[in-house]
Parts: sequence; C-alpha cells; structure tokens
Amino acid sequence: MHNNKISSRCGFLKTGTALTAGSGGNMLNENRHSRITIKSHNNIYMKKILLFFIISVILIPKTRADEGMWLLPLIEKLNIKDMKKAGFKLSAKDIYSINSSSIKDAVVIFGGGCTGEIISDQGLLLTNHHCGYGAIQQHSSVENDYLKDGFWAKTKSEEKPTPGLSVLFLERIEDVTEQIIPAVKGITSEEERSKIIAKLSDSIARNAKNNVSYIRASVTPMFGGNDFYLVVYKVYSDIRMVGAPPSAIGKFGADTDNWMWPRHTCDFSIFRVYADSNGNPAKYSENNVPLRPKHHLPISLKGFKEGDFAMVMGFPGSTQRYMTSWEVDERISISNASMIKIRGIRQELMMEYMQADPKIKIQYATKYSRSSNYWKNSIGMNRALKKLKVIEQKRAQETQFTGWVENSPQKKELYGDALSLIESAVKGRAKNLYARLYIWESLVRGCEIVGFADNFASLVDMLKNPDSEDVKDRITQIKGMTENFFKDYSQPVDRKISAVMLKLYFDNVPREDRPAIFDDIYNDYAGDFEKYADDLFSKTFLLDKEKLEAFWDNPSAEILENDIAVKLACSVTRKTEEFQKEDAGYSLKYREGHRKYVAGLREMYEGIRPVYPDANFTMRMTYGKISGYGPYDAGYFDYVTTAKGILEKEDPDNWEFVVPPKLKQLIETKDFGVYAMKDGRLPVNFIFGGDITGGNSGSPVLNAKGELIGTAFDGNWEAMSGDIAYETNMQRCINVDIRYTLFIIDKYADAKYLIDEMTIVK
Repeated sequence: MHNNKISSRCGFLKTGTALTAGSGGNMLNENRHSRITIKSHNNIYMKKILLFFIISVILIPKTRADEGMWLLPLIEKLNIKDMKKAGFKLSAKDIYSINSSSIKDAVVIFGGGCTGEIISDQGLLLTNHHCGYGAIQQHSSVENDYLKDGFWAKTKSEEKPTPGLSVLFLERIEDVTEQIIPAVKGITSEEERSKIIAKLSDSIARNAKNNVSYIRASVTPMFGGNDFYLVVYKVYSDIRMVGAPPSAIGKFGADTDNWMWPRHTCDFSIFRVYADSNGNPAKYSENNVPLRPKHHLPISLKGFKEGDFAMVMGFPGSTQRYMTSWEVDERISISNASMIKIRGIRQELMMEYMQADPKIKIQYATKYSRSSNYWKNSIGMNRALKKLKVIEQKRAQETQFTGWVENSPQKKELYGDALSLIESAVKGRAKNLYARLYIWESLVRGCEIVGFADNFASLVDMLKNPDSEDVKDRITQIKGMTENFFKDYSQPVDRKISAVMLKLYFDNVPREDRPAIFDDIYNDYAGDFEKYADDLFSKTFLLDKEKLEAFWDNPSAEILENDIAVKLACSVTRKTEEFQKEDAGYSLKYREGHRKYVAGLREMYEGIRPVYPDANFTMRMTYGKISGYGPYDAGYFDYVTTAKGILEKEDPDNWEFVVPPKLKQLIETKDFGVYAMKDGRLPVNFIFGGDITGGNSGSPVLNAKGELIGTAFDGNWEAMSGDIAYETNMQRCINVDIRYTLFIIDKYADAKYLIDEMTIVK
C-alpha cells in the first residue's frame, strides 16, 4: 500500500510511484461473466429471499475447520467455539495474550522467511532443516561439510554464531483500522488514498517502536486494504547453530519427494537464541546468555490417532484466496509458465556443476534449493488449478457477486465497478508482466553478475555527489555484501548460465520489450551470446578482487559507467523502471478494484460463514483433523509414515535416497527407544488438514493441549492450488513427527543432552 520512490541510477533519474500489480502478480482471461436472473412474479422482498437462498445453499462453499489462516486477536470471536467442538482443550487466551504467557510467545519468525518454535527454557529453537539450510551452508566448507555430515554442538561453547540471522518474537497485534479509515473517507483518488494511509501507518509504527532499537513495528493492511493492523516484534540477532542432521536425513527425498506424500524426511535443525543479562536483544557477545523465554512448548510423546485435533501456529507468507478468474489465468499462463521454463533450464546447468565439484555443490546448495522449491511448486500449482477447475470456480463466484451487487442500488454504488476494474488492470498489464518476469528470472536472478553489478549501478548517480553521507553508507553496504557474494560464487558457473539466460531472454521477449543493450549485443557480437559472455566476464573489473579494492580507494561514476557489467545492469534497470512507470495506472486500478471486491465479498458472506484475510507473513493459526486422503480412484494415503518406508525408498546410487549406515542399522534393529508407537513402529511424518503456505515452514504442530507433536514442512502435490483455493478433500499439511526428530537427536546424533533441557510429556 505504500508509495515508493523509483530508484535513481545510471543517470536515469525518475521519481514517482512505483507500484506493484497486487495479488502476487496474478493474471487474466476473457470476461465470461453471466448474471443471475431471478424470474419471479413476486415482489422485491421475495426476490431477495430467493437470491439469498441461491447464494447460501448452492454457490457459497462451506468453510470447514481445516480451512482458514486465522488472526490471533479474533480467535475468541470467530473460532474458539468451533475449536472446542473439534476437541481443543485450552482457551483463546492460552493461544494469544499480551498480558500473560501464551503459545504465541514461543512461536517466532526465523531468518526472515520461516517459522520456528522455542522448545526449552534456555532459548532452544526448532525449525526446518531447509529453513536452517543457509546457516548450515554458511558454516560449511569442503573440510567441514555440515550439509553432508551434519553438525552437533556438544556444549554451548561449541554453538556457532551465525551473523545475519535473526529471530523475531511477536509482542502484539492491534487493530488500528479506526485510526486510518476515517482519514480517507470520501477520497476517490486511489493514489491520494495510498499516500494518506502510508503517512498514517508510518506514524503509528514509529510511535509503537518508540525509538527502541530492537523493536520492529509496522502497520499491515488486511482484507485488500479495508482493515489495518499494527504488528510489533522484538528482534534478537545473536542466534547460534546448535545442531542439524546430515542432508541424507534432513533432506531425504530431495527434489523428487518435494511437495509429495508419502514422505520420510526429518526436516529439522536446531538453534539457540541469546540475549544480554537482562534478557533483551543484543549483538553477538561472549557475555550474552541463553534467552529465558516467556513460554516454551512442552513436547508430547503420547502420539495421536486419525481424527484427532491438531493446530499450527506460524507465519504464512502469501495467499491470494480473493483472486478473480482473470488473475488465476494470468498466474497459470504467465507467472508460473515463465518460472517453470526459465528455472528449469538454469537449475539443470547448476546441477551439472554441483555434481562435478564438491566446492561448487556447497556454494550453490542454498541457491539451487531456493530456486527448485518454487519451480516445482509452480508446476504443481498449474496442474492443480487446471485439474480442480479453479478458474471455473472463480467465474461462478464472480457471477454470484454480480447478481448480489445488482440487487441493490447501494451495493452497485459501492462495489459495482470492482470486477471491471480488476479485469481491465489484469488485461492491461499482461504484456509488461511477461517481460518483467523474464527480466527478473533470466537476467537479474538468472545471471548472478547482473544482480551483483546492479548494486554498483545504484552508485553511479550518487558518486556525482561523493561527499554525501548516503554515498558513504551505500559503499559500506556494498562492501559488506561483496564478501558474502564471493564466498558462494563460481565465475565459470555464472558465465555458462549467463550466456544461456541472455540468449533465452533475447529469443523469448519481443524487441520493444528488451533492454536497449540487447540491440548492441546483437549488432556487435552478431547474436553470439557465448562470445558476449566471454567479454562480459573477462573485461569487468567487478570480479577482480584487486581491481575492486583499487576502485574503493578512489571510486568514480565514470569508471562504473564504462564497465561492461554495469552497463548491462543499468540497461536492465532502465527497462524495468520503464515498465514500472507504464504499469502504475494499472496498479492503482487493480488496487481499487481488489479492495472493493474483497469488501463486497465480506459483506455478502456476513452471517453465512466467517472470513479471514489473505496471508501476509503475520502470525496466524490454523486447525483441523489428522486424516489421510484419497488422491485418485481406488487410492488412499494413510495419515502417517514410518521408518520402514525409509528402507523401502533407499537407493545407494541416487544421492536423494541414500540412507546413512547408522540410521539403517537403528531401523533394522528397531532400536527406537521411547519414540516408537504402541505397535513398535517408528513414526516419521504425518499429515492433517491444516491450511498453510510458504512461511509456515518450521511451524509447530500442536495437539489439543498445546503440546508439540511435530513441525510443518510441506504441502501435498494434489493441492498445490492451495494459495489460491483451499481444496477441502485433499489439501494436507505435511509434518515431521516430533518423535522422529527426538529419535534422530538421541539415538542417531547421541545428543540426548539437548532433550534433557526440553519439557517432555510422556
């Protein structure tokens, strides 16, 4: 919702409003609205009764307990009665309270993109292996490959400080809608409305932060910008790596099993939060002590059965449940299709180098994992959206909405143009969106040299006023970033991939939508992108550490403007800024339409079913029942997997399914200890109908008493449409059974000392 200045770089000074398209870059289709025609010879009252019956009985999907990412302050009002009926044993205040200890105090944002939970009174933190992957890689080398071999600190002194890693504890969530909405009442300009909201939001957040360095506060729009919530966090930055299993355990099944059920993955890693002697956040110091948290989660070894209540608390990143049919089509045909094609090519090249060189395998492990995760997600999402006929579902909802709106002059005034605004915006932005996605995926993200050079491109205009404090700050930032860049960078890999990505962009994007430099490359190199890549990597000074150090001694805009890599980055940036300027009008139009549509849907559903806002990386709660599902005719998946399946999947010749010898021996001898189920089997993973998405990785899965029974780490392939439409019968949250996690810590890693500091419920 905030206005952002378009960055000025490379002599291309442009200011204005840089607006994104909204709804995660979702796209379009023909408008095939049909209107509900009610043929009745009765009066208007009977017409309304009939329309209400059609909406509530036939068209509106029934919300099950499993669906919903619920805001914590609203649990008492919207959910607790239903939760009690489903088996929940605690109160709403046990989940969320700002005056006393509650479960929310043990659930944290981990590393900026995942969830974690506190599992001891000494700040021990549990999250996914793939969430801790970057930290594990950061500490790895060819000599000490913790990705391959795992890591366990035997004492607190052996725990590894991890610079750049932070953990955020939620302090409170506060509805501030009434502090904002009255100020924009009667404002018809969407741009002016956004400016007022941004100013008020910044003021509210500043007051909440109150100049405390470790407090982070922001005002977050909900329900398409109709409601606003202040979210306040306490940020801890001294986070130390405690333990992680080898990737053969923590990433068992790798890409093949990703997004699939049944699973047999022990996707966990362990860290510890440190604080100063007063328990407050502090930078790393040997004098810091383990955090004494307000609350830590007790861990249950009692297990569960099908039909039992389960809940997840965490930080789901982004959903688009209020998407229209045009946006769903846009997601399928433009956003996902582009990602699938480009990332697939890039990942294949990356993997060739990773398999050939152990050093490159470590350097590119995190890059490959992050890329492939949502590459496969996009493949599964397209498949599910088509199979489940989500576009048709959205069209039915739009027809329903149109009939409801046209039944009332007041509703027509408030919401009558909502769908037409969205349709116009989505269709209008389609061409630029395609080109922008190709720029991002193939050039900025695909060519590491372009992303690296873009940091220097931002200095070009700034260096023309070299005495500015902004210049000094920016140079400091770039110097710090440079060290990390070279640690995980291979020039031969980037050179090969860049040549392919540049050619891919040239071949797939119309000339008028390409950065201007592509004409120069085509003319000067006769369309030979391999030859251009040779010059790009041999002539830029940015990749020569000695020349780069010399540049910092006397930085100048002229040197940057003449560098071949900076020229490429500048040209890419200029084209991106052109697209942003062209799309600003569509963004405003979309924003207005989306806000009105969501407001209308909330009113239409009032009294029929509770509604929840799209995920936006604020803490949410979801709950449901542990249950299997049948994805196809005559096929049924059980709700739990066991260690037997690990050996059934074992393939010593396939790195994705290698079973470490010690783990194999433990399984074969059934040395499971207290972690076995009553029938003697060792549980590994389980599923339940929880409503999660990216960001929920590492979230605690709790039983009816608020005890930890597992950690969420994935969703299932058959319901990859879940970010857009919850699939009642098949959507499942995939979790590591906490008993398998403790088994690996205790029996495999011989780290029972960690379990000894946990609160175990037997």
